[in-house]
Amino acid sequence: MFIPSIVERVGSYLVTPLVKSNDSGQFLASVSIRRGAYDRIFRFASSFPTSAQAMQHALVEGRGMVLSNQLN
Repeated sequence: MFIPSIVERVGSYLVTPLVKSNDSGQFLASVSIRRGAYDRIFRFASSFPTSAQAMQHALVEGRGMVLSNQLN
């Protein structure tokens, strides 16, 4: 199960990193990018040794997508 952690406002978007552990004890990262009633979820292929690293990766990537206008 993905557990939302922190929420960061980037312009008119809410960026929420999501972290899930896999069977080998690594952590997988996803990010939710929401604006109004619309929510987009992006999953990343990399796995991370800690949940904090996975969360940081998702937050940086989500923030980057919003700031570089990659959501249109």
